[in-house]
Amino acid sequence: MDGRNGGAPTCDYLFVHEDAVAQVLSALPDDEQLYDLAELFRMFGDTTRIKILYVLFEKELCVCDIAKLLGISQSAVSHQLRILKDAKLVRFRRDGRTVFYALDDDHVRSVLALGMEHILEK
Repeated sequence: MDGRNGGAPTCDYLFVHEDAVAQVLSALPDDEQLYDLAELFRMFGDTTRIKILYVLFEKELCVCDIAKLLGISQSAVSHQLRILKDAKLVRFRRDGRTVFYALDDDHVRSVLALGMEHILEK
């Protein structure tokens, strides 16, 4: 290994570890699954969406509540909720004329919790 290029260490010689490559290839998801995973993580790449997910981490809320908490317009909240709903990260329920939003399931809660745990470790 050689780190002289200022970047990550590189191999000084070409030798493919066929057994390691075969093992990884057998476990590698197909391209469509990897695309879907990249799209899921892209949803977490917007600060407003993260804020919405975090307020919903605490409690089921309506658009008005979320807008008030975050100090942004109801239309901006609605737009982001639509994106999050399409990505299956939030769900909604109607109570009369009011629509309440919540995290879709415990997987979303776990992703948020693990992400926060990771950044707080540093």
